[in-house]
Amino acid sequence: MRIVLIGQQPFGEKVLEAVLGHGEEVVAVFVAPEKPGQRADPLKTAAMARAIPVHQPKSFRKPEVWELIRGLKPEVAMMAYVTQFVPEEVLHIPARGTFQYHPSLLPRHRGPSSINWPIIRGETRTGLSIFWPDNGLDTGPILLQKEVPIGEADTLGSLYFDHLFPMGVAAMIEALQLVKAGKAPRIAQDEAQATYEGWCKPEDVQVDWSRPLRQVHDLIRGADPQPGAWSRHGGKVLQLFECAKQAGAGRETPGTVTAVGAEGVAVAVPGGQLVLKRVRPEGGAKVTAAEWAKAAGVAPGARLGG
Repeated sequence: MRIVLIGQQPFGEKVLEAVLGHGEEVVAVFVAPEKPGQRADPLKTAAMARAIPVHQPKSFRKPEVWELIRGLKPEVAMMAYVTQFVPEEVLHIPARGTFQYHPSLLPRHRGPSSINWPIIRGETRTGLSIFWPDNGLDTGPILLQKEVPIGEADTLGSLYFDHLFPMGVAAMIEALQLVKAGKAPRIAQDEAQATYEGWCKPEDVQVDWSRPLRQVHDLIRGADPQPGAWSRHGGKVLQLFECAKQAGAGRETPGTVTAVGAEGVAVAVPGGQLVLKRVRPEGGAKVTAAEWAKAAGVAPGARLGG
């Protein structure tokens, strides 16, 4: 199979390694251009080490890029973590089409932060989709899907690196084998079930300590490590990462520090306490919550928020 791989970052790199490991021919790799001073993308580095031609167009909307891809005579194109828009003029060039990885169970959670939002919204399952993209945003027919539970302690980081990343690489190879065998389905997405969310940004993840315990817990772990949920202490931003729930019927005002110890800093919320375990004070590095409390002079009765 003559394959064009469009992608970036470690996920694209691992997909390249897996494709080559299955004896397929990658005729070119397309990677987004680096910003000034930025390191070379891992996919680019891996391709160059194997003498695979690398192209970095600023846009896939240009006819000269279409002609470049057409000249490669690809049988299939694989999109492995792509942030640039790739129009149908490119998608239809490969003889057997173009398929793409997306880390959610489409049509649920279309959009760029599709791992954050299911956690933040308290969902108990998510997954990945390999689909045939079109000019819409994550709207093309489904080729295959894999489901994964969202555990009580899962974060954005754990869900991606422990599950959706390795499962995604394997699913891309499974999809390639289906395409190669002429058995790849095209299942239309159910638009009645579709949801879309934009980027999960810092303004989306400010903690409201008056919200129920579960919602605060879900917000923090759904933004861990990016973009990092946050609150304020002493007028400065405090980013919140690892945390745990403690159910109970406390009477303290939400946002009040109720305990400080080696295990963390407990903060009152409706329905119990949230134990902060790792934080990043404004202008500083990530530290344990206990270290931060000691340095900042935080003791029971202190308030977060505001």
